[in-house]
Amino acid sequence: MLQMKLCGDLVLRTKCEPVDTITPQLLSTMDEMVSMMREQNGVGLAAPQIGALSRFLVMMDPDSETVFRMINPEIVSYGSDTCTMEEGCLSVLGNDGLPVFANVSRPSSVVVRWTDETGADKMAEMSGLPARIVQHETDHLDGKLFIDYLSPVRREMLMRKVKKLKK
Repeated sequence: MLQMKLCGDLVLRTKCEPVDTITPQLLSTMDEMVSMMREQNGVGLAAPQIGALSRFLVMMDPDSETVFRMINPEIVSYGSDTCTMEEGCLSVLGNDGLPVFANVSRPSSVVVRWTDETGADKMAEMSGLPARIVQHETDHLDGKLFIDYLSPVRREMLMRKVKKLKK
């Protein structure tokens, strides 16, 4: 059973290593992550959020409900237009146990390259919510959280609402 890592856990601030080999264990972990993401009403989950320091993630396009299992994802280009939207994270929870949210500006579109669960190389242009989700999740693979995009004052205000990590 996978366990969600919460804000304050150093694993969330660690840059992940590339995946060398697609193993049955990796595929099983990704399947569990998809279940966990759905159970918690999320749209994405990256390896560090379950304590794995490898470059893989799962995400869902909320409109089509298409699930992507991305191994070694890389954003190869960013669109020039930006959009500000409310963002939250399953690893950044408030005292009520629900994600906290804040407005974050990101590019509206990206081109992303990854290896899928069959070992095939994929590339796609994503815009709107899928673009935002893949940026959020690939940030996790680099040890970055959405709160890092906030001004120091906004981040401090938001962090007052965040549940303290239990030691």
